[in-house]
Amino acid sequence: MKPTFQTEWLALSAKESRQILEKINLLSQDPTPDAKVKKQLKYLGGKLHRLRSGNYRIFYTFDHPYVSLLALRRRDDDTYDEEIDAEFLGGIDPKFTDITKPNQPDWEKLFTFPDPAQTKLPEPITHELLENLRIPEPCHPRLIQVKTREELFDCPGIADDIILKLDDYLFERPLVDILQQPDFLTGDVDNLLRFKQGDIFGFLLKLNPEQEKYVTWAINASGPTLLKGGPGTGKSTVALYRVRAILETLKASPQPALSREESSSTPKLLFTTYTNALVAFSKALLANLLGDDIQYVEVKTADAIAYSIIDQATGKPNLAQAKDLRRLIKQALPKAIDSLPGNLLQRQAQAQILERLNIDYLIAEINTVIEAREITALEDYLTTPRTGREIALNKTQRQAIWHLRHHLYQLLCEQGLETWQQLRSRALKILREMDNPPLYDAVIIDEAQDLEPNALRLLWQLCRHPNRLFVTADANQSIYGSSFRWRDIHQDLKFKGRTGILYVNHRTTKEINEAAHSYLVGGSLDDIVQRDYIHTGPPPAVRSVTTSADEAALLTRFCKSAAREFRLGIGACAILTPTEKAGKTLAEQLKYQGLEATFMASRELDLKKQGVKILTLKAAKGLEFPIVAIAGFLNTPFPTIPRGTPDEAKAEIYQRERRTLFVAMTRAMRALLLVVPAQNPGRLLQQFDPQLWNLGKTVK
Repeated sequence: MKPTFQTEWLALSAKESRQILEKINLLSQDPTPDAKVKKQLKYLGGKLHRLRSGNYRIFYTFDHPYVSLLALRRRDDDTYDEEIDAEFLGGIDPKFTDITKPNQPDWEKLFTFPDPAQTKLPEPITHELLENLRIPEPCHPRLIQVKTREELFDCPGIADDIILKLDDYLFERPLVDILQQPDFLTGDVDNLLRFKQGDIFGFLLKLNPEQEKYVTWAINASGPTLLKGGPGTGKSTVALYRVRAILETLKASPQPALSREESSSTPKLLFTTYTNALVAFSKALLANLLGDDIQYVEVKTADAIAYSIIDQATGKPNLAQAKDLRRLIKQALPKAIDSLPGNLLQRQAQAQILERLNIDYLIAEINTVIEAREITALEDYLTTPRTGREIALNKTQRQAIWHLRHHLYQLLCEQGLETWQQLRSRALKILREMDNPPLYDAVIIDEAQDLEPNALRLLWQLCRHPNRLFVTADANQSIYGSSFRWRDIHQDLKFKGRTGILYVNHRTTKEINEAAHSYLVGGSLDDIVQRDYIHTGPPPAVRSVTTSADEAALLTRFCKSAAREFRLGIGACAILTPTEKAGKTLAEQLKYQGLEATFMASRELDLKKQGVKILTLKAAKGLEFPIVAIAGFLNTPFPTIPRGTPDEAKAEIYQRERRTLFVAMTRAMRALLLVVPAQNPGRLLQQFDPQLWNLGKTVK
């Protein structure tokens, strides 16, 4: 059922809801029209049907084996059934065979102050209505006093989901909007009754056929499975359902253990993703999906696992912070230059490259190219491909960096420090040498493109059976990880014949996604993989501002207007900023404007918290929000490029941060606003395609 149907049905009295359930039971047995009680309508190419139930009409579609309940509408006895009011349809033309696009909001309307006109409620809010909709009793006194829609949306102390539930009931949604809502699996009619009685608190999201295919696809194959897809195609959702499918398979016919030590009476699965924010989010979804079986699944980051292995083996590691690395490599440089090997000419060439490359580039080379790939011999480093690195290095220059690495590692060791890359490699070595390693019956790796090779090797090593490894990835979303080939991770990590691709975007509107991809490639979309879209909407907007006050006022107007226009709560809005400092500053400015807003670090993410969520660009990875603004660049250079950075290294930084912005843009589901400085916006915050972006004047 659609969320709208759920709300409309919950609002009914016990007697009326039972009558509706009886009719739904008929649909579950036979949804085909009979020209009497069940009727096929001429809309949506005959896909839309209507079922009579006393004074109510149930609108539904069906496609074996599913019946989808769309809406429940009350009809008086004198209402004829042959026609349906235009307001309910939302402008659907009976000649159209596909779902018609909903009317799109006017951007300029979203950027102006709300219309002061008040919309009266069609009926009063009563205690009975609030009880039927399961709205907590402490909220009743405030809500009963509400007389207009505007008062409802601005009602203090009332959660967004409560406001939206009431708005959905009081102001009927057009069918064209309802059709774009997600479907939730209710199972049989008994589950609906239990839901009404409060024994079930929610239902799972229904996968579409493309996603459903990959939940069990190649689940009993001989090797690992890879699922690729662009932003919003549902890779992570499929990964979650894959956990349940693997659990069911293991319970039904567990594979024989390879040894007595490996035997286990209960299955043990690992679901891993990149950030702590995604771990918290994935845990909540899996708990809903698996119920009691969540006890068999651990949800962690790869780094949390590596840290735990080191902690148990040798004690808590002492990790070097970014400032430590910069300080130590500055100390290591003169020592390395003074002791370079070779003849005079070779030493001069080596010294030149060490002096030419900036500190950050040298750290990245040592961490992501050498250590992350577990390169332990100079001969291997001299011949390894450096995919993703813009500055070409010959053998002499690589020898200089290897020599610097030796001195850096010596200083780290003297101070009892190690990098995350070193910690992962050390954990992997310990794991390989264990007699009884802590293996999992299955490992699901979500967003693998952001993991470095030694982290992926660690996860591979933890998987008891190769055919129980499931990986999702999208190279366009890579922020941190360096490019690599799968066979570089492990000789057995081959996906030939077991690689699937998702093409349908379920999250982002066509307009937002195409504008974001155009930004990513810097122009034409001709070379972009063809995608299908479920949702359409207004094109994303770019607005420039000159002062922080103007930026805060613009964001306040945009969030409030967009939330109301899309019939969402203010909690559906997120603002993504380049740094924590910019996010915290913006949160204070928005509060001054009267907009409830909270900056959240990755570990502090609380998606249920009321008000606008403010996160950094990178912390938003893997999340989604209906309404997104990207801002906070006025007093924060983007990207940050250290002085003296070579042009080739600058190009690498620009490419990486362009991908970062692309990922941030594709977090938006329905509306996207990018706020840029009016003066000196920087290379990455200009030149947007006017055919794909709504480009307005500077906001004052």
